[in-house]
Amino acid sequence: EKDNYQHHDTQLGGAGDRTGNPRMYSFMHWINSSMATSFLCSLQEELDIRPKVSSFLSRLVNYTNITQGAREHEEEESANVSRKKAPKAPNMGTLMGVYLPCLQNIFGVILFLRLTWIVGTAGIAQSLIIVFMCCSCTMLTAISMSAIATNGVVPAGGAYFMISRSLGPEFGGAVGLCFYLGTTFAAAMYILGAIEIFLKYLLPQAAIFHASGPHGGDSAMLNNMRVYGTLCLSLMALVVFVGVKYVNKLASLFLACVIISIFSIYAGAIKSITHPPEFTVCMLGNRTLERDLFDVCSKTVVVGNETVPSQLWRSFCPEGNVSSAQCDDYFSQNNLTEIPAIPGLASGIISDNMWGDYMQKNDVMEKAGLSSVDAKGPAESIGMYVTADIATSFTLLVGIFFPSATGIMAGSNRSGDLRDAQKSIPVGTILAITTTSLVYFSSVVLFGACIEGVVLRDKFGDAVNKNLVVGTLSWPSPWVIVIGSFFSTVGAGLQSLTGAPRLLQAIAKDNIIPFLRVFGHGKANGEPTWALLLTGVIAELGILIASLDMVAPILSMFFLMCYLFVNLACAVQTLLRTPNWRPRFKYYHWALSFLGMIMCVALMFISSWYYAIVAMGIAGLIYKYIEYQGAEKEWGDGIRGLSLSAARYALLRLEVGPPHTKNWRPQLLVLLKMDEDLHVKYPRLLTFASQLKAGKGLTIVGSVIQGNFLESYGETQASEQAIKNMMEIERVKGFCQVVVASKVRDGIAHLIQSCGLGGMKHNTVVMGWPYGWRQSEDPRAWKTFINTVRCTTAAHLALMVPKNVSFYPSNHERFSDGNIDVWWIVHDGGMLMLLPFLLKQHKVWRKCNMRIFTVAQMDDNSIQMKKDLATFLYQLRIEAEVEVVEMHDSDISAYTYERTLMMEQRSQMLRQMRLSSAERDREVSSGRSFTFYMVLGDIATFQTSSLLILCCPVKAQLVKDRHSLVRMGSLYSDEEEEVLESPTEKVHMTWTKEKCEAERRNHTNAPENFRELISLKPDQSNVRRMHTAVKLNEVIVNRSHDARLVLLNMPGPPRDTGGDENYMEFLEVLTEGLERVLLVRGGGREVITIYS
Repeated sequence: EKDNYQHHDTQLGGAGDRTGNPRMYSFMHWINSSMATSFLCSLQEELDIRPKVSSFLSRLVNYTNITQGAREHEEEESANVSRKKAPKAPNMGTLMGVYLPCLQNIFGVILFLRLTWIVGTAGIAQSLIIVFMCCSCTMLTAISMSAIATNGVVPAGGAYFMISRSLGPEFGGAVGLCFYLGTTFAAAMYILGAIEIFLKYLLPQAAIFHASGPHGGDSAMLNNMRVYGTLCLSLMALVVFVGVKYVNKLASLFLACVIISIFSIYAGAIKSITHPPEFTVCMLGNRTLERDLFDVCSKTVVVGNETVPSQLWRSFCPEGNVSSAQCDDYFSQNNLTEIPAIPGLASGIISDNMWGDYMQKNDVMEKAGLSSVDAKGPAESIGMYVTADIATSFTLLVGIFFPSATGIMAGSNRSGDLRDAQKSIPVGTILAITTTSLVYFSSVVLFGACIEGVVLRDKFGDAVNKNLVVGTLSWPSPWVIVIGSFFSTVGAGLQSLTGAPRLLQAIAKDNIIPFLRVFGHGKANGEPTWALLLTGVIAELGILIASLDMVAPILSMFFLMCYLFVNLACAVQTLLRTPNWRPRFKYYHWALSFLGMIMCVALMFISSWYYAIVAMGIAGLIYKYIEYQGAEKEWGDGIRGLSLSAARYALLRLEVGPPHTKNWRPQLLVLLKMDEDLHVKYPRLLTFASQLKAGKGLTIVGSVIQGNFLESYGETQASEQAIKNMMEIERVKGFCQVVVASKVRDGIAHLIQSCGLGGMKHNTVVMGWPYGWRQSEDPRAWKTFINTVRCTTAAHLALMVPKNVSFYPSNHERFSDGNIDVWWIVHDGGMLMLLPFLLKQHKVWRKCNMRIFTVAQMDDNSIQMKKDLATFLYQLRIEAEVEVVEMHDSDISAYTYERTLMMEQRSQMLRQMRLSSAERDREVSSGRSFTFYMVLGDIATFQTSSLLILCCPVKAQLVKDRHSLVRMGSLYSDEEEEVLESPTEKVHMTWTKEKCEAERRNHTNAPENFRELISLKPDQSNVRRMHTAVKLNEVIVNRSHDARLVLLNMPGPPRDTGGDENYMEFLEVLTEGLERVLLVRGGGREVITIYS
């Protein structure tokens, strides 16, 4: 069996002997390889346009988050793949990538320079409330941000990317710019903090401006801050411009300074339990004195054996000696005492600092527990006391403290450098907020439990000899805090100046704000040079303010705006439950996001209501600018989903019933005709629609393309785009719908039936007049027009037909005078009254006067009609002139008779020309080559058709191309159209002698038909209708020949389709001699009411 198996395998060219039959082996190899991919054969067409799963997953895994503006990003989109550098793989974890950067950004200048002052002013209890409000707001925002950041891959761009992709380009641009302005003003705040530390505590001698009087110290300090702040800003901007890598390398050093400073505070607080620092405060009565203005806290000093006035005495008693009485009354009646500035953690001072002590500007710092005799001293002595530099309140302190809680976006801003952003951002950010919140809470308690109240309220440390207040508590030396806080503020300022230009560059590169495009460019390596320049200019505005306490609320507003929209984005996405909303971070809820939104708004108005209004106004202006002028972006954002849900809810509510008469307005379906180049043939129809609507209500612009949908899809797209462009030019706000149908009138019927959705459906159709219908051999134009009139009547829709629409005014024209004349002959539900009123809302027609004419017959009381009509218009609140035109019965004129005769003769002639259209069609179909060659004169080719040529001589009217024959023979009925749509079908005819005789008789009868046409007498009903049209036209032309627009009732088409052509003639006669006419046909319901 083994031998047989091997023999069999060898015969098949198998593995037993592959060299035995190489042809068979190659054949089997081809079969096997084909079988391996045979399961993809059925999807071959799909694979030509779509990637395989394996290649798709490969590209997805190799996706990298590349910093926007970097050179790698430009090379990522470059076509030159060979020169593309492989971007460095992100390798940062939670600690280095998110936690520590957030700590560095959250801890800042407020902790070291203002937190002690906040605790002393507001008290421990209210300070804890302030810290709780701010930290709760940032924690709720961090939860929302974590949900957004873990909902898919977050490229570089941080908060701006998340908000813009969640709330759309309008909100994204507005909030992105607010975030940018907040970061820029944060740079100014950090620089001001660094300069304050430098001039107050490091090198006071460097001050350029000095106080010129007791109240001149503040202005001198502000000027010093402006000068040194500008110099510092310029130096920092130069460092950022030269290289960001130096800033990033120094970031660790700055963070170390912050951490060491904080630990020194805790160490000093613990040491104060047993060995409090030896800082004292000199008190005059219960008032605090500036310690650097004198040497000894005493009124007299003993020099040798003699008691002499001290330096403090000479300050309060400028003249005289110890025995004289020319001193400040308060100084004379109160004693000097020294109290410890840092009583220590075990002193029980916490009870005195529990409640706040808000002060007005220039109020003296007083200690409540010390005895004092109240006496008024001279104004010159006020400079000896420690006073409040600004008026304080709870709301002011909230605005000043909030920047110390910001910086939570540092992790999301570095998402491009994280190894696993979806894991690191939530954990690192929430952990950093928790850490900083604990530090703030504990610092508030420690400051209140260790430091004297008057020292806490002393913002600049004047009572402790110009030392930084928090530095007096630190261990081992106040210089640890001073130097550490200086470097930390400088580092934070550099980080802000580095991040803000990149954020602006990201916004500019998204191209949603046109005037920011220039800031998307930079140096060759992608550094945002122009954005850095603008950032420096805006930061300089903050430097010129020169007050840390005034700049802090400004950036609080911008950051709160950003946090507000982060919470809004999370809440909207959660409530909409969009399919793409699948965050990995599960500990979120829409209620928490709404609570965060409420807290953001509350903090904005608590901090500064006028700054809040300004910030919201800036965001609103940017939003509207992007909405009207910005580039269109579709990012699948939540606002569009929210709009969809709101639209769905509103549409379901509208389904309850038709709108009330008071709410009725024309919802237009504008039927446009396209030319051969797929351009709008009559764009003034859209102009008229925009003037009528004035941006209100529904407008649907529809068009029909004749053909097959599968073959005409490209034409449909081109037509839609052409219509949308024209709608944008004519400022028509609405929708566009183009349908493909085998017959134009069927397409129009489909549009009339199916346009709109639910309660948002059209109630009025606007269509153009079929110009040149008399001259055209093709009756389809006017037949389609009449069919559309019948369709609108059957659907109970109103109809408007602007005649001579090319003469209608454009949106740029203005009528300074003139009349809009309404000829109200038949009551149509009030359409004729309402339309002029709506037109007059537009600037083109605003200055036109409205005149209403109605027709009175013999048995009508014209005087009473005029009074009734005036009363009716008064109740409608419509201002218009009223005129009643009397029309008497008169004899039918010869002109009317001749006009009717001409109309009927034309109809009869066309009917006879179309009488035998079916036979001619068959002749054209079967003898097409005969006709063609006969025109060329090649009769010899058709020897077999000589009998037909002899028996049936071809008339001259038939020597036309086949397209003319088809058009002339078309009755535009369904049966004939079906014949005409398939002209390639061959009809085999057998010509016999009887058929030739019949054809000869038909041609012999032609003169008789002509004589019958000449002797035709018009129908009496047509004569009466023509008489009415002629007389009414005479009256209208007589009264309204100079009117800007004439509106009149449009008569309905006849029930018998045989009189359609006569109907068109009646309309022509009715509107003859008028420049602009609007034919109006009501929809069968009241559209205007006298009731409120």
